[in-house]
Amino acid sequence: MPKSVKPYFPMFVDLSEKKVFVVGAGTIAKRRIRSLTEFSGLVTVIAPEVNPELNKMEQAGKIRILRKKYESSDIYEADMVIAATNDHKINEDIYQVCRERGIPVNVCSDKKKCDFYFPGLAIRDNVVIGVTANGSDHKKARAVSEKIREMLEECW
Repeated sequence: MPKSVKPYFPMFVDLSEKKVFVVGAGTIAKRRIRSLTEFSGLVTVIAPEVNPELNKMEQAGKIRILRKKYESSDIYEADMVIAATNDHKINEDIYQVCRERGIPVNVCSDKKKCDFYFPGLAIRDNVVIGVTANGSDHKKARAVSEKIREMLEECW
């Protein structure tokens, strides 16, 4: 009989004053950054190069960008870190630093190295609903999120 996997506990966290760091600026990182800026005023992106969308977000005051290569000391004061680079060695270093310092981390390329998952979000006014399938079925979570967004639209 296969070992059952316990579902993640849905926990809503106030990120408004937390130092959230995203290392990387690719497609996955951008999705995470877009989600985080809805909830945190202190998102810092660490990447040597960023695309025009992130530049606009920085100009609008939504994020801060450190245009540099990642160094371990960059995240020492973080409250939460997202490792979203395409370099497994850097992601592993981020994971180890976060483990040593007690910082919650999400390594986008390895669900076994995630203290939390990004849910599919449905947001309307002050109502926020998050949906996850424990990181195992993104399509299912996305479909359920979309249905919930449709329901929220009908309610308003």
